Amino acid sequence: MIFIEYPKCSTCKKAKKWLDDHGVEYADRHIVDENPSYEELKNWYQKSGLPLKKFFNTSGLLYKEMNLKDKLPGMSEEEMLQLLSTNGMLVKRPLVVADDVILTGFKEADWGVLLK
Repeated sequence: MIFIEYPKCSTCKKAKKWLDDHGVEYADRHIVDENPSYEELKNWYQKSGLPLKKFFNTSGLLYKEMNLKDKLPGMSEEEMLQLLSTNGMLVKRPLVVADDVILTGFKEADWGVLLK
């Protein structure tokens, strides 16, 4: 399992503590130093069953500065995936990638069910 995070993010810190407290093993990956590639994002999106918008960090400064709330509805999936692959700060975090599950963000109830 890969735990993709921005170490300064308070939600990422809570999620990491949850994983550690529950004895979940993972490999840590810094989302800015090692931004997910287009191919990775496309694969995770297809595997997740989630809407592509769930992969965007909608509360981030960059998302707001780029006015993506208004731009995303007019973009194709291809364009959105290309955009996500340009900057880790656009990607929702934490992001958990395992064989059978992809999680965006941290919702303790969901994690408790999906990561057992």
